[in-house]
Amino acid sequence: MSLREFGLPEFYFLLLSARWTLLLAIVAFVGGGALGLVIAALRVAPAAWLRHLAGGYISFVQSTPILIQLFMVYYGSAFIGLRPDPWPAAAITFCLNSGAFFGEIFRGAIESVSKGQWEAAKSLGLRYLATLRLVIVPQAMKLSLPPTVGFMVQIVKTTSVASLIGLSELSRTATAINTMTFEPILVFGTVSAIYFAMCWPLSVLGRHLERRVGDGRQRPVEL
Repeated sequence: MSLREFGLPEFYFLLLSARWTLLLAIVAFVGGGALGLVIAALRVAPAAWLRHLAGGYISFVQSTPILIQLFMVYYGSAFIGLRPDPWPAAAITFCLNSGAFFGEIFRGAIESVSKGQWEAAKSLGLRYLATLRLVIVPQAMKLSLPPTVGFMVQIVKTTSVASLIGLSELSRTATAINTMTFEPILVFGTVSAIYFAMCWPLSVLGRHLERRVGDGRQRPVEL
């Protein structure tokens, strides 16, 4: 027997909890994007040990479930005397995780830039970091936009695992409401619609950017 029925107050509560889902996704996007730029720069660095270091980090992150990484940060930090709240633990985990994937996205975009651009910058006397910052990265960012936006959709959906350490985001709130209402189809159907409303515009934007980047590559240069 249910304690209450699913109605507008419950729907409003789900919408309020969705803001934490979005906030966590934005933190992961900003923090992971910044980390990804550093990793991508290391992946194409002249020093082999830097490339191997970044490659090892990417391999570890991509070869382990994000849930295990979340538990390592949340529970494992106790071994160094820390007791993080669910929110900072989730934010750190998602930044570290998304940084590895963004690093590979940015690396692919950097390597797509013509080698002639590197040679031209070198002929002008620019050092490695200056070449990246002034010449290569601005061009690579345009190429990386479609997969970056596409991965943002994955981040939004993956935030649901943060509920397992007590973060009151959309999925955890839905579970709590379902416990009181015993209407799983209505509750989780509503949650699915909210996730769709957050992710579908990003998917459309990603496809639009992919077409624009593709058209830009195919457009002939007029002399």
